[in-house]
Amino acid sequence: MQPMASTARRPAARPARTYDSSRRTRQAAQTRAEVLAAAVTLFNEQGWAATKLADIAARAGVAVETIYSGFGSKKGLLRAAMDVAVVGDAAAVPFSEREEFLQLGRGPLDARLRAGAAVTAEIHERSSGVWHAIVVAAAGDTEVENWRVQLERGRRAQVGESLALIAGHPIDARLADACWALYSAEVYTQLTRDAGWNRAEYEQWLCETTAQLLGFEPVEPG
Repeated sequence: MQPMASTARRPAARPARTYDSSRRTRQAAQTRAEVLAAAVTLFNEQGWAATKLADIAARAGVAVETIYSGFGSKKGLLRAAMDVAVVGDAAAVPFSEREEFLQLGRGPLDARLRAGAAVTAEIHERSSGVWHAIVVAAAGDTEVENWRVQLERGRRAQVGESLALIAGHPIDARLADACWALYSAEVYTQLTRDAGWNRAEYEQWLCETTAQLLGFEPVEPG
């Protein structure tokens, strides 16, 4: 005897769910930004050797495997952290297209000099510890040393472009080199940590020194 066929209607098949790739992309970008923010903080505070990926992962609230997946290694994360520390966020916008850079060419000379001093101080506040971590790591790693050289070449070119905006005309290469050396993280650290200068003193020194090098009148304290 064969079983009786059911006459009940089967529920209609549900349409396949559309995969929300945009949401996943946003979540991945947020996770990356949180990892980078944690890395910037810890490399600044603890340096290269003392900063562990497990510490960064814990601070960012992710697994260590997530860091390896996104950055490949500790030094890969260090390289990306330096980029973020310089510009202040993980957005893929070059410094030369950001408002902080563009305002160097606006307003009277005093305003342009002060804008340049302010952005230099801000960058060093965010990145000087990360830069020191790169210098330490570079001593024992050729790849990191190559990154260090590339970063300095990029900073050298950026200094020249910034000075040209402030002055309103192209800058002599030797003069740009002198400013590139003066604006370094090493000088910033010596003056603010070892000599005990505060940020206002550092910025005023940058304004006065840059004005003198460019052949302008001294900038009065703000």
